[in-house]
Amino acid sequence: MREKIEQVLEEIRKILRADGSDIELVRVTVEGIVQIRFKGVCGSCGGSMPALRRGVERMLMERLPEVRGVVEL
Repeated sequence: MREKIEQVLEEIRKILRADGSDIELVRVTVEGIVQIRFKGVCGSCGGSMPALRRGVERMLMERLPEVRGVVEL
């Protein structure tokens, strides 16, 4: 499942990198919870982080039904 998640995240990375940010896949739990970490400019943008996390979560859950949620570390 990790490889499939990385494929989806790679699409997101292209957008984030254009703005000086990135996203790291930290871990996938056995329960299907994806743990991510935002880096760069995005890692310090405060108020928009929940919206960004929800967007990542929505994209992953739409494409990979085994993903149950996304948690930002």
